[in-house]
Amino acid sequence: MPAAQEPTDRESAAGRPRRGLAEKRQSITRAARTVFARDGFTRASVDAIAAEAGVSKRTIYNHFTDKEELFRSVLIESAGSVAAWHREMLGRHLDKITDLERDLTAFGLDWASPPREFADHFALVRQIHAEAGHLPPDVIEAWQETGPRAAFRGLSHRLGELADEGLLDVDDPDLAARHFALLAVSDVSQKSLFGALKMPASEVDSIVTTGVRTFLRLYGPGGAA
Repeated sequence: MPAAQEPTDRESAAGRPRRGLAEKRQSITRAARTVFARDGFTRASVDAIAAEAGVSKRTIYNHFTDKEELFRSVLIESAGSVAAWHREMLGRHLDKITDLERDLTAFGLDWASPPREFADHFALVRQIHAEAGHLPPDVIEAWQETGPRAAFRGLSHRLGELADEGLLDVDDPDLAARHFALLAVSDVSQKSLFGALKMPASEVDSIVTTGVRTFLRLYGPGGAA
């Protein structure tokens, strides 16, 4: 008797709820995120992803044309989740200002210390930096637009609103958002290699607190900006 073959997506869709296909796709993308985060795009193999997901290569190719499409899908989904977290965090700390320095500092501390659930995402970011010359430019562009730029747009918009409320002196909200990130967050990201190295909480607190104070010297009412 011939061995049973795994059903194609079309066969599966005819024989079971569509939800099963969505769950299978999610299982593949979770496994792919783990493998890409560990091995990078160039070294990761579809065989390794299939093994991690517990499916056949055929199943992966039923859902994704090739490794590049899978990587793009994983990266955009992961970046979108981080951008959504950033929007929530921005609203939680800066929607209602009670003490501007304290609220900006709390926001900066959260931004500089993302939840462990995003560890694979930032491992992906490290791989992107290491392999940038070997990645399709449109994949990098899609990641930037979905993740980092989306986060900066949200921060820029809120800083502009705070300027309209008279709490900041900001002529260029986009530039102010970049300055905030550089002063309060980027040093933590660089020193920790995007979360790969554990930094003492006291050092993170010092970097963020000093960065926010410097930012407010530039952009506080009557500041130098």
